[in-house]
Amino acid sequence: QVQLVESGGGLVQAGDSLRLSCAASGRIFSSYTMGWFRQAPGKERMFITRIIWKDGTTYYADSVKGRFTISRDNAKNTVYLQVNSLKPEDTAVYYCAASSFGGVGERDYNYWGPGTQVTVSS
Repeated sequence: QVQLVESGGGLVQAGDSLRLSCAASGRIFSSYTMGWFRQAPGKERMFITRIIWKDGTTYYADSVKGRFTISRDNAKNTVYLQVNSLKPEDTAVYYCAASSFGGVGERDYNYWGPGTQVTVSS
C-alpha cells in the first residue's frame, strides 16, 4: 500500500507562487511514476505533470508548460509542484497520485492523496 498526503495549498492572489508537497509513505518503488492532477469546480480532474522516481524524467501537459515545475526529493519521499504566476483559473483541488507504470490518465494511477485546495483571487 502507498499513502500520499498533499500540503501547501491555500488562498493566494493572482501572480503569486506556491509550492505544493506530496509526502509518500508505504511501498514506493523507484520505478513508480508520481503525478499531479487538478480538479476545478464543476470540471473533471485533469492531468498536470508527472515524474519518475528513479531518474527524474518529467512530462507536462501543454496547458501548464512554463509555469509549473515538478520535482522530487528521494531522501524525503516527497514530490513537489512549484506553480508560478498563479491565475484565478488555477483555482482547483490539487491531487498527488502514484502509478506503477506511468501515464497521463486518472485510470493509470493506483494511489491518490486527499488533495489540497488552491484558491487564487484576482
